[in-house]
Amino acid sequence: MTTGGITVVPANEATWDDLAAIFGTADYPGRCQCQRFKVVGWIWHNSTQEERTAMLRGQTACGDGDAAATSGLVAYVDNEPAGWVAVEPRTAYPKLRTSRVPWSGRDEDKGDDGVWAVTCFVVRKGYRGRGLTYPLARAAIDFARERGAVALEGYAMITEPGKEITWGELHVGALSVYEEAGMNAVSRPSKRRVVMRIDF
Repeated sequence: MTTGGITVVPANEATWDDLAAIFGTADYPGRCQCQRFKVVGWIWHNSTQEERTAMLRGQTACGDGDAAATSGLVAYVDNEPAGWVAVEPRTAYPKLRTSRVPWSGRDEDKGDDGVWAVTCFVVRKGYRGRGLTYPLARAAIDFARERGAVALEGYAMITEPGKEITWGELHVGALSVYEEAGMNAVSRPSKRRVVMRIDF
């Protein structure tokens, strides 16, 4: 996907150095390495920084254009690595099985590989505040559809004007991002969280 100077590619078509530049090392994305929903147990006690980094590198298969799978997409702005979205089958995220968010008020098969999920957006320092999560969300929909998904979900955070939400919470994406991409609300498990979905 290429539009307005933004190009989005599967992570295995990007280099590891590009992805590492997006995640950085200083703040929440650099510490988490997109493993919040993957590490069994409490992420900060049951894994090390080195383990999480190695996990992300293996999951993305960066630099291997022939990889059978990858765990997300990388966005470039004018050829500079700038953003990331995690998108995989929902079953790839063990923590989603035990979280109440995806299942509250719904009768869903937790083992359905056909339902995919968006779990994380990361925008590199220097590129934040430009709306890069919007094209990433649209690209995630196209990617999931092309890979055979029957549906795609996201677990959006409701933002309020003038009220700051910390980076660690908003990594799942703002409600407006999913709405603009054409996804619809299917449940509201809490005051601030909405499960968004598109069926293919």
